[in-house]
Amino acid sequence: MKIIEVNRRTPSLINHLLAMWEASVRATHLFLSDQEIENIKKYVPDALKNISLLITAKNKNRQSVAFMGIEQQKLEMLFVAPAERGKGLGKKLICYGMEKYAVNELTVNEQNPLAKGFYEHMGFHVYKRSELDEQGNPYPLLYMRLK
Repeated sequence: MKIIEVNRRTPSLINHLLAMWEASVRATHLFLSDQEIENIKKYVPDALKNISLLITAKNKNRQSVAFMGIEQQKLEMLFVAPAERGKGLGKKLICYGMEKYAVNELTVNEQNPLAKGFYEHMGFHVYKRSELDEQGNPYPLLYMRLK
């Protein structure tokens, strides 16, 4: 696996990451309906284009199989292709972000216990909870930071 900091955000890369985002969300965010995923999906391309740091993990075939976005010291997004889950890509990406960019904070859906457990394993702890997500939907968010 090779970690790449993306400088050129081409339409083909954005489309590839969007497809990976959707597959990952469908595999992990079981509390979201198809319609809710489609509604959120509309905002993802802009998020991918505008996040300060976009970092991908490429496999031996040089295909992006995971990505994360960082804004200042906050992890804003981390998604792994479903076929690549459990292979340590998320851990490698977050360690990269913590070491190189001092990532020390993130937000995770409370209804995604595997992600919460992963971040706890990486040293994060919950310091705040909200009843609603950023769009005002009834999906509680957990705010986490490094211990």
